[in-house]
Amino acid sequence: MPTFAKQVIDFHKNISLTAALPAKIKVLNPYEDNALNQDILKQFYSKFFDDHQPRKLMVGINPGRLGGGVTGIPFTDTKRLSEVCGIDIGTFETHEPSSVFVYELIQAFGGPEEFYRNFYISSVCPLGFVRQNKKSNWVNCNYYDDPALFQAVKPFIISSLKTQIDFGIDTSVCYSFGKKNAEFLEKINSEEKFFDDIIDLPHPRYIMQYKNKQKASYIDQYLKVLAE
Repeated sequence: MPTFAKQVIDFHKNISLTAALPAKIKVLNPYEDNALNQDILKQFYSKFFDDHQPRKLMVGINPGRLGGGVTGIPFTDTKRLSEVCGIDIGTFETHEPSSVFVYELIQAFGGPEEFYRNFYISSVCPLGFVRQNKKSNWVNCNYYDDPALFQAVKPFIISSLKTQIDFGIDTSVCYSFGKKNAEFLEKINSEEKFFDDIIDLPHPRYIMQYKNKQKASYIDQYLKVLAE
């Protein structure tokens, strides 16, 4: 039986999205033709997931350009990768606010070894998107921002969730970062019956941007929910 780590690594090394996307939207695949991210992927999951331990799933929306979209590890920028996880890539540095919150939570939980022994973080859609705006700049795009995009990627989302559940996910509960994300996950779950319960948690980006002064109370809120 392959370890949790090997299944995660194989999944991401081979992940691709072939659906036709709406105009001016492109897929963001941090793993494709990216030797550095393939190496990060192997180092990170081999370090924290090389076992057969069942874990509960926490899901963000989809990888963004500065966090998981760069490193390939959800909610993990290069600074947290190096300073907290002990994986130093040494070639460039990114700073992503959501990663700051998530890793303060992880430290409060007992550190990355303890946290990742219990939880696996992914995204409802494990590949990200960028959209060309009116100024012709490419900006982050969520899978639910455009109804046509959601319909195009829905089969991919369902297939990806099924595959990841088979890694050894405890399906009694799934934690969703963000209310709107939870709403779309609920729609999928009502059809597919993946999880017994879905718990909506405030998105780390929202906390860092709008509620930073109350960050400690949000970490306490998270810890209380995760302990139940």
